[in-house]
Amino acid sequence: MLRRAKPMLGTLTDIRVTDPGNADVKAAMTAAFGLMGEIDSSLSFHRPMSALSALNARPMQWTDIGRHGARILRLAKALGRQSDNRFNVTLGGALVIAGALPRHTGADFLPSGSWDDIEIKGTRARLKRPVLLTLDGIAKGYAVDMAVSCLKRFGVRAGSVNAGGDLKVFGDQAIKVQLRNSQGFTDTLWLKNAALASSRLGGAPDARFPSLIICQDAHPANSPQTESLLSVIAPFAWRADALTKVLASATPDIVTRLGGHLPSLTPSPGTKL
Repeated sequence: MLRRAKPMLGTLTDIRVTDPGNADVKAAMTAAFGLMGEIDSSLSFHRPMSALSALNARPMQWTDIGRHGARILRLAKALGRQSDNRFNVTLGGALVIAGALPRHTGADFLPSGSWDDIEIKGTRARLKRPVLLTLDGIAKGYAVDMAVSCLKRFGVRAGSVNAGGDLKVFGDQAIKVQLRNSQGFTDTLWLKNAALASSRLGGAPDARFPSLIICQDAHPANSPQTESLLSVIAPFAWRADALTKVLASATPDIVTRLGGHLPSLTPSPGTKL
């Protein structure tokens, strides 16, 4: 197995190749990391000079956000509409107020809006109201999907890409995954030709687990008053990450209707049932 890791996308991003096929693995990994870095630079909320920050700073004005940004916003709008706004990328204001995201602007902003606040034309986007978009979760998953596609184009047959809990496994070999919360490892599962994402609901902001979900209408099984880890499996990492946010306020059957499902967990050795 060949493995490389780099800090990007707000976490430690890891590429593993278990079957290199006929690929130049070093060149494939370099290209995959380069693609993820491009997405990180343009769509990170944490970067004040990113295209996303420019869009947030200029409501009612058209801003070029590039082909990846436009594609992610179209995916976010579609899933926002399909989930009755349970998946909502306009919650950046609420996360800034909660101290989970940095404040880049002195202007007033709304805590949240809806998918309908976003307009897209080609590679340009415009916000109808002064909401703050945060794409860190869905953009991270999208970057993982693009990295896997890049590795396949180079001829890599099997491996995985993991960006801080947004994981995609491809090829014929299943890998063992341990789900972890702030208290340590909790459960294990096997993953093959699928993506897995986890987000944290409730609890205080924690730099080790930045995927904090702000949810004022949590499902009774997912109380925002206590910390819990929400995990979803889907064909693509962007969708798996987005559906963890839907799961915070919906039943698992809605997640299934939107193209994901909850993992079947195997307790770790020594886990009390």
